[in-house]
Amino acid sequence: MGNQKVIIAGAGATGLTTALALAQAGCRVTVIGKSVAPPPTRTVALWGASVRLLDNIGIWQSARAFAEPLLAMRILDATGSLFKLPPVEFRAAELGLPGFGFNISNADLVAVLLASVKADKRITLHDSLVRKITPQPPFITVESDDETLHEAALLVGAEGSQSPSRQAAGIKQRQWQYPQVAVTAVLQHRCPHHHVSTEFHTRSGPCTLVPMLSLPDAPYRSGLVWLMDPPEAARRTALSHSDFATELEAMTQSVLGALTIEGQLGSFPMRGMSVERFGQNRTMLVGEAAHAFPPIGAQGLNLGLRDVAALAEIVSSANASAQDCGSDAMTQNYHRSRNSDVALRTAGVDVLNRSLLAPYLPVDFLRGAGLMALASIAPLRRAVMRVGLAPQALPPLMRAPQGPAKAFDRRDAAQNHQTARR
Repeated sequence: MGNQKVIIAGAGATGLTTALALAQAGCRVTVIGKSVAPPPTRTVALWGASVRLLDNIGIWQSARAFAEPLLAMRILDATGSLFKLPPVEFRAAELGLPGFGFNISNADLVAVLLASVKADKRITLHDSLVRKITPQPPFITVESDDETLHEAALLVGAEGSQSPSRQAAGIKQRQWQYPQVAVTAVLQHRCPHHHVSTEFHTRSGPCTLVPMLSLPDAPYRSGLVWLMDPPEAARRTALSHSDFATELEAMTQSVLGALTIEGQLGSFPMRGMSVERFGQNRTMLVGEAAHAFPPIGAQGLNLGLRDVAALAEIVSSANASAQDCGSDAMTQNYHRSRNSDVALRTAGVDVLNRSLLAPYLPVDFLRGAGLMALASIAPLRRAVMRVGLAPQALPPLMRAPQGPAKAFDRRDAAQNHQTARR
């Protein structure tokens, strides 16, 4: 049953990546979704396994031109806790890696993916939205809002947290809210970032500065994700850019020097979501259609891309063995392949975020003890880094043929050496 038809609902980064991966797996792919550019204030850190996936589907060479290497990550405590905590730094060189990955704006990544999808003759891009989904084994029928009917063996839901695909498949979800809003921005700054992502832990959540690509007139740039309570978010986003930058510089202890806001501020509320199953009724879910949590540790899109790689492996195997890629057996295989990884990341991010919000001495003590252990026990620190980057068992699209070192050039490696010496 090679060359099977697959419909992908959603034309964001995860949906477009899925389209390219499944076309490479031998499927005829239709993407149904509106091609809308993401907000310019949002960036994403891509870890090594995600970079290898993008390279293996043929788009990393183009995306690399917009990406900045990430060579180290630093955590600084700014909670005002009674326990004085030292900075914790995670260096890629400590794992023998030239870098953890790259940071890229969502808009640039989607633009590169969209251009590749449009150029791929195995993929049809339907600029519309899904109106109605009807499972009719051995097919699933999707009606778009221009009344076009599409039929396929499998539907991939990649439309985000309000996924119609998930609802039509009868997959139950659990949602929860956090008392936080993430304020995002692109910053220009006076001091170099040295390819180090810096995360300040505050009583309202993390405030993270992530290196971004230099521009001719702006040599030092970073992306900001600052979690805070809703009233503070409303107040700060109403400030002038200069006043916002002043408050942010104070919050971040001037680690990047004087700050300037590039473009506009963005914001979005913090919520979490998990699903009972990752596949059912000829439907498989990827990305935020299957899981959502606060942007801590850059787990979100990297987790979604592991969904894509796992799904592509299952569909490719079904094609090779002449099996129905949308059958109950395949959707069950997909659920088993993703359940533990997603549950681990969701729980870990939730616990860390709530530990910052909880004003209790025992919680502070446990969090502080954990950070102290990471700062002083190298084997533990290395183990946490490995788990944070990706699980040990990765799907083929995230492995060969290219190793992580090949994504970094000699300039990146030299910068890593300098970072490790600081």
